[in-house]
Order: sequence, then C-alpha cells, then structure tokens
Amino acid sequence: MSKTPQQLKYHHRNNNHLFYSPKFSIYLLAATCVVLFILFHINSLQLPPKPATWSFTQQWQRIIFNNSTEAAAVTVEQKCSTDTAASVGTVKNCSCSAEEVSAKLRRAVTFLPLKDLRYSNTAQQGHTWFMSSMYDDHEEGEVQYQEFPSESSEGRLLCIKGRDRHDGSWNSYALAWPDTLPHNATLMKGLTFVSNNHYNYDNIWHGLCAMVPFVGWHIKNKCTSTPDRWVLYHWGELRLSMAHWLSTLMEATFDGQPMIEGFDDGVEDETAPFCFEQAVVMRHNEGGMHRMKRMEVYDLMRCKARIYCNVSTVRAATGEGKAPEIGLTLLMRVGARSFKNESAVIGIFGRECAKVEGCRMMVAHSNNLTFCEQVKLMSSTDILVSPHGAQLTNLLFLDRNSSVMEFFPKGWLKLAGVGQFVFQWMASWSGMRHEGMWRDPNGEACPYPEDDRRCMSIFKGGRVGHNETYFSEWAIKVLTQVKLRKIEDNKASKGSKDSSGCSCTS
Repeated sequence: MSKTPQQLKYHHRNNNHLFYSPKFSIYLLAATCVVLFILFHINSLQLPPKPATWSFTQQWQRIIFNNSTEAAAVTVEQKCSTDTAASVGTVKNCSCSAEEVSAKLRRAVTFLPLKDLRYSNTAQQGHTWFMSSMYDDHEEGEVQYQEFPSESSEGRLLCIKGRDRHDGSWNSYALAWPDTLPHNATLMKGLTFVSNNHYNYDNIWHGLCAMVPFVGWHIKNKCTSTPDRWVLYHWGELRLSMAHWLSTLMEATFDGQPMIEGFDDGVEDETAPFCFEQAVVMRHNEGGMHRMKRMEVYDLMRCKARIYCNVSTVRAATGEGKAPEIGLTLLMRVGARSFKNESAVIGIFGRECAKVEGCRMMVAHSNNLTFCEQVKLMSSTDILVSPHGAQLTNLLFLDRNSSVMEFFPKGWLKLAGVGQFVFQWMASWSGMRHEGMWRDPNGEACPYPEDDRRCMSIFKGGRVGHNETYFSEWAIKVLTQVKLRKIEDNKASKGSKDSSGCSCTS
C-alpha cells in the first residue's frame, strides 16, 4: 500500500537514532540517490509487470500527484544530486519540486522497437515480434489483447513513434503515465484500435482475420466502445488503407467509417511520439478464440451488414405443402483459380438444380458486385459453389447451416500448406457446412518433381477444370441434403430464420 509523505517522513525519523554520525549520514544519502536512480531505469526497461503489482516509481508518482490540483505545491524531500567535482564525493541536499520530478519521469520514458528482430524466426509465436516485451490479457476462449491504460499497464498509456512504412524495426513504442507523457508527444483522445497483421489488409480474408478480434473485444464490452481511429501495422510497418470490402464491413459493424491514422496531422517531426488516451492492441488475429465465440462475432457482423445494406434478416416462410426454396449460387473468379470452362460448370449445376423442386440458380462474379450486392446475394444463398479464393470470404453473409462447395487447381494439396484450409475453418467458425473440396488432378506441367516447392509458383496461378460425372453426383447429394434440412427447419420454426442477432450476449 502506498504511504503518505508524512508516513514516509515518520519512517525515516524512526531510524535516525541508529549509528548516527555526520559522515555516516552523508554515505547513507549518497547510497539512497544511487538506489533511486537505478530503480527508475529498471522500471522503464523492465518487462510488463504482472497484474495487481505496483512499482516503486508509480508509488512515488502517486505520492507526488495524489491531488492534481495541489501537485504544483507538493515537494518531496529527496536527496537528488551529487557534486561530481568534489574530490571527496560530498553530497548536497536538495528539494525536488513536482515539476522537476515530472521532467525526470518524462525523460525516463524508454522507447523499444515495435518490431523486435530477435524474434524474426518466431514472428507469430508467443509474444510475437510486435511489442515483444508486452503480455496479452487472455481469458479462456476469448480474444487475446492488450489494453492501455489498464491494471496490467499500471495506469500507463501506450505511446508510439510509428510512421515508417518500409521497416518496422524503425518504429517504436513505450508506456508513460498520463501526467508525464514524453516531450513533444501528441495525445490522441478517444479509443484507438492498434492492429498488427502478419499478412495484409488488401486481401479481404487476411484483413478480416485481423479485424475479427476487435469485434470480439467489442462484444466482450457489451458493444459500448467504438473506435475513434485505427492504426494498422503489417510486420510493424504502418499501413494507411484496407480493402474497400473490409472497410465497409467495419463501418457497418461499428456504426461509423473507420478513420485510419497516418500520424501526419500537422506534426512535421518524424520522431515525435503519439500517445493514446485509450488503446486496444491486437496481434494474434483470431488465435485463442473458441468456436462459439467466433460464431458470435460472425453473427454480429452478418446481422450488422444486412441492416447496413437494407437486407432482411428473416427469410420468407415456405407455404403449406410447397417445397422449400433453395438458393444455389456459383460465385466465379477471373484469372488465377477460375474455371477453365465456366459455361460447362454452369451447365452441370444448372441441370441438377432444375431436377430439385424449389431450386433456383444464380451466377455472379464477385469483382462485378458492390459490397451490398454481395451481402444481398449471399443472404438468399443456401449453397455456395466457388473456387478457392478471397471471394469465398463472403460466406460469412450466408445463413447459418448453409453449405459451401470449394474447388482447387492441380498441385495445391501437396504444396499449398495450411492456407488451403482457411475457408473450411471459416465455415466452421461462422456456423456453415463445408461440403468438401474438389481438386483438379490435371493442370500445367512443372519442370521439377511435383512435390518440389518451386512448382507452387506454377500451381498457384493455375485454373480449375471440371469432371462432369463427379460434379453432377456431388451437386445432387448436397441439394438433397439441403432440401431435407430446410423441410425439417420449416416444420420446427414455420419459416427459416437467420439465427444471427445484432445483440451482444457476452
């Protein structure tokens, strides 16, 4: 517990009668100054303290600044300077004013590299190389995040010198108390979201993965806190934009267009720090979140996007004795991973759809659709058929329990790594049914053995063929399952409803 200045004085007086001599007093005062100096610098460089601990520096600051209206009148009896010129090392007594202590605390703020190259081989593991000295707050199944100020930061704010867009190791961060921000610092009012993404914000899948934890934190806080600005980093390098699709989704989710901070509002000094009144930092994407938490996040984004785009969140009920409506959508690509013979694929699925009462097929190219057109199309889709690619991120706008069919070009199974499974994972996280993958056995030849990593540069841009027999059997199987499921849903609910809601339940 912090002691008052009077208690500290009383404590010192009680010890003055022991072994008292002028010479001993001088040595004692000199030792005290040295210890205090060391403690100051250890405190500024140490790893983040564990929750509910209080450093000596903070206790001292609380004593000095206990009442901000009286801070200017407060002085601390502290032995604070030495006469370095004196050959016998004599020590002077001095009284440090609140202003002097404040100046020392400002100078004691130590900035560390935002991108710690010591962890370049394990950039995404543990604390990661982004703000590597900081610990995350993490409850079981929830998002991993850092919040400033907080108990973990001992009430300190996050400050960043972070304008470099080419080398994240030139950007830096520090913690500082609100009353003793670094010199020339700009205080950014309101709530700031700080994101570090190992990939990028232009690809809507990778960008969404970086945004999901912020939505999770938003839900955790009962949807009461919305960001005043976003600070985006990629490998510690500042980024100034995100994909329009992603930006619109965040605008819908947080009820306001995201303001992306560039740290260039009239501050010419490239080294000037910016400190945040409140900041939330995410650096692990969706890591640590359990499936139910992720489904809750996707439900909120789906519902908010539908409201933003004036799309009904409730599907029309099927009339008595009528077959349920089944929306089958072929979402096409152009270029890499597009179908080689698009018309043949459309014909196969069209014929199978025609055999099922109530089925209606739609064909679209995502690059020709606005954000809201994509939301509207997915909201009326029960089966999404599409090659592997970022356009599949739209599956989050499907009703829960909808089906996804995915297609790959040759070579991906052996060489593409875990990234080829991201939409299978996303379907599970958002409450959808991933109905499997078809992998084209034929494609462009590679001059190396087909398990050689160099072949991936060829296979990555490959296109997808078709197998009429397999596609027909697969289509009718999924259509039959969806029809039976919707019949059961209609019986149970008298109309299929979107299970998402725009309420926060955490």
